[in-house]
Amino acid sequence: MARISFSYLCPASWYFTVPTVSPFSRQRVAFLGLFFISCLLLLMLIMDFRHSGASLPRDRQYERYLARVGELEATDTEDPNLNYGLVVDCGSSGSRIFVYFWPRHNGNPHDLLDIKQMRDRNSQPVVKKIKPGISAMADTPEHASDYLRPLLSFAAAHVPVKKHKETPLYILCTAGMRLLPERKQLAILADLVKDLPLEFDFLFSQSQAEVISGKQEGVYAWIGINFVLGRFDHVDESDAEAPQELAAGRRRTVGILDMGGASLQIAYEVPTSTSVLPPKQEEAAKILLAEFNLGCDVHHTEHVYRVYVTTFLGFGGNFARQRYEDLVLNETLNKNKLLGQKTGLSPDSPFLDPCLPVGLTDVVERNSQVLHVRGKGDWSTCGAMLSPLLALSNTSQASLNGIYQSPIDFNNSEFYGFSEFFYCTEDVLRIGGRYHGPTFAKAAQDYCGMAWSVLTQRFKNGLYSSHADEHRLKYQCFKSAWMYQVLHEGFHFPYDYPNLRTAQLVYDREVQWTLGAILYKTRFLPLRDLRQEGVRQAHSSWFRLSFVYNHYLFFACILVVLLAIILYLLRLRRIHHRQTRASAPLNLLWIEEVVPMIGVQVGP
Repeated sequence: MARISFSYLCPASWYFTVPTVSPFSRQRVAFLGLFFISCLLLLMLIMDFRHSGASLPRDRQYERYLARVGELEATDTEDPNLNYGLVVDCGSSGSRIFVYFWPRHNGNPHDLLDIKQMRDRNSQPVVKKIKPGISAMADTPEHASDYLRPLLSFAAAHVPVKKHKETPLYILCTAGMRLLPERKQLAILADLVKDLPLEFDFLFSQSQAEVISGKQEGVYAWIGINFVLGRFDHVDESDAEAPQELAAGRRRTVGILDMGGASLQIAYEVPTSTSVLPPKQEEAAKILLAEFNLGCDVHHTEHVYRVYVTTFLGFGGNFARQRYEDLVLNETLNKNKLLGQKTGLSPDSPFLDPCLPVGLTDVVERNSQVLHVRGKGDWSTCGAMLSPLLALSNTSQASLNGIYQSPIDFNNSEFYGFSEFFYCTEDVLRIGGRYHGPTFAKAAQDYCGMAWSVLTQRFKNGLYSSHADEHRLKYQCFKSAWMYQVLHEGFHFPYDYPNLRTAQLVYDREVQWTLGAILYKTRFLPLRDLRQEGVRQAHSSWFRLSFVYNHYLFFACILVVLLAIILYLLRLRRIHHRQTRASAPLNLLWIEEVVPMIGVQVGP
């Protein structure tokens, strides 16, 4: 073992040695440590690549699942990062207020605000309805603000007080107000704009109280459905739903069919038209098409959509039945006069109605005219009798009532049917969901052919949906035939069209057009957050360039340091060898000089 000698000559010469540790054992330990650290870093890199490459789609789907579950939980009003918005739906029969909330925008300009309906402590949607409709204030517009006070007080109690001044309020009036003269409409709106800010400190201005058209209402409904379904989310190559992509980065949106009691509505996205239309059709297309940008920046076109939307008044299920009864009454009475018959004039000689179940008796009354009817239960004949009510024209690009309809690519489209489309397929027939034309026709035909006594007995035995009632049983035959005719003869859907789904709820919740309205109204709010984020990024750009932010740069720095340590140890080893070779002769010379000095006797 090498030794290091220290010599001191005062007043006598003496020396001692200290043993040193071999550098070779230290180098072996250092090399083993470096090898272990390098393997660990390499393993971390491999796991990072596998995680980013394979688990992202699964993580994204899991996040969507958590988001849907979270929508059913109570809203955390203590969270200071939440924003709120109010929408009042002033309908014909009543008014409802919906309270929505959303967190800060995530900073991605491709994403919309994540707006959800607020839920109270019991996880119930925060919504309140009052009757009658606001149109009842037509003769006393000065009381319009008093009319809405209960709704706004309800919302004020749920929205945190410190958030009131930044919570936008939108009052949107629909069918009932449309029927009023414009003068009365303006008087009601003026009272709201003048008096409501005096009592409530929500963010509210004159432009946020309006009467919307049926076209706007249809667009808002289309926006709401597609937002809930996630069709405004951008896609990438790793997304499992990428085949639904319409264009680069965009999903295929869904169309909607909604049949109420009085009206029918259809809305769907249409591509940019490249074909030349006749002047009349081109003018009709401009009226029925709505083009809008849902993005937070008007200069970005990723969220520009062109939607065909039309509302058909009088084509709802109940109103269509009234039109059918009028048609049957007039035709039967005219036929009686021409042929001298008495069909339908007494219960003994009733008119046999193919659109009612077998054996069901009913009476149609119009003014002083009465028609006695009895169900025949012939679904095919019923459909043929309903055909004139569609008011079809000979034009290939026209639908109900001769109105222009933008072409639908039935090979690359998807639709959702709501209200009567769902009730007709589910309440009695119990085949709601994925629609299949031949299956539906067979089930509807079998139902119509049953005796009324059998149907009522089945109803008492609970064989139908809990939402079904006697009115549904009575008119199911007619409404199913009307829905079938509207869908396939009116809108020209193929009988085997596979991409129509009838539904009442989307992800276990009812979707209102008010959701689409607040999405559209607040579409520019993310731009404010993006600009604030840009300012913060400018002040913290140094951090984004640091090794803490980029873990790959961090690994590279560690490897450089390890390499420097290895080179330093190799250099120390080389220096040690040189010193050993150079000190060997000196040690021998030192010994030769020291040994004689030990035997010298120093005299007195």
